Amino acid sequence: NTRAAYPIEYIPNAKIPCVGPHPKNVILLACDAFGVLPPVSKLSLAQTMYHFISGYTALVAGTEDGIKEPTATFSACFGAAFIMLHPTKYAAMLAEKMKQHGATGWLVNTGWSGGSYGSGSRIKLAYTRKIIDAIHSGSLLKANYVKTDVFGLEIPTEIDGVPSEILDPVNTWSDKKAYKDTLLKLGDCSRRTLRYSQTTKLEQTTS
Repeated sequence: NTRAAYPIEYIPNAKIPCVGPHPKNVILLACDAFGVLPPVSKLSLAQTMYHFISGYTALVAGTEDGIKEPTATFSACFGAAFIMLHPTKYAAMLAEKMKQHGATGWLVNTGWSGGSYGSGSRIKLAYTRKIIDAIHSGSLLKANYVKTDVFGLEIPTEIDGVPSEILDPVNTWSDKKAYKDTLLKLGDCSRRTLRYSQTTKLEQTTS
């Protein structure tokens, strides 16, 4: 595990100054092992802040000692161990920049579909690539959308190269009750995490 630093001028084809334009899309990644999040969702500014603060992903069997079944894990701002300020500060800064430059937030799920880990199947990498291409081309902004339960996510009804039936996860579950129960469970975990962040902020402010 080695790190080194050297002048950028040492790279013959480097673009100098090394400054790019502001992004038009902010993509948050999640690996949902419960199989209830859509492969892609368009987020409002408030939803982008919410999912950025929660930093959700899931651990599956074999990733860590003692993990026998899918376990939700939340890392604020997707890097809780490394942030110095309260997560809401970073979320506010992100929202300010997105609003200033007209960026759109997206939640892309690379996890499971049709069931949880062990019963469902992993979303194909080829589909995720098509989704990312559609985001960057701007075509996904023009799609028709429907809203999901619990998280209130906006999901497209059609993406070129991606089977329409997988875009809404409820369509991929044969047991609809199990889907709803699992979705509610994940939603409850997420809300408790956000409440903890808000409580921590209050405690820090009053201490």
